[in-house]
Amino acid sequence: MDYLTEFLREYYLWIKSLHLIMAFAWIAGMMYLPRLYVHHCDAPTGSVQSEKFKDMEGLLLRGIINPSMVLTLVFGILLLLTPGVVDWSQGWIWAKLAMVLGLFALHGLFSRWRREFAADKRSRPGLFYRIYNELPFVLLIGIIIMVIVRPF
Repeated sequence: MDYLTEFLREYYLWIKSLHLIMAFAWIAGMMYLPRLYVHHCDAPTGSVQSEKFKDMEGLLLRGIINPSMVLTLVFGILLLLTPGVVDWSQGWIWAKLAMVLGLFALHGLFSRWRREFAADKRSRPGLFYRIYNELPFVLLIGIIIMVIVRPF
């Protein structure tokens, strides 16, 4: 048995735990960021409140969302490499990975919108961000069902 396989088997539960912790941190940040955008829409451009939202959004993205996304990915890849964890012939893993790609796409959108707010470009109403606020949670529900229930 090679060293990586031995490592992955020995530390499987730790890797899985860290993957879940990082995924929940990522999702929590992804649910909070659009809520900041909702309130940012109400703040007058150039106001102290608007500048405070810019700081909060940047810190949330750089300090929590981005690092937890990267670590979720790293620990997730380690889980996929662990022998016996995934049967690639089953559909649930492909559905889960498709939903994870959806989270990455949302992450990219949320990051782009933060740059727009930072440049004082506001082209969407608060309701738009309220709708997007729910999508990370909807994807999380699907991911959890795929991993726990494995319906197909």
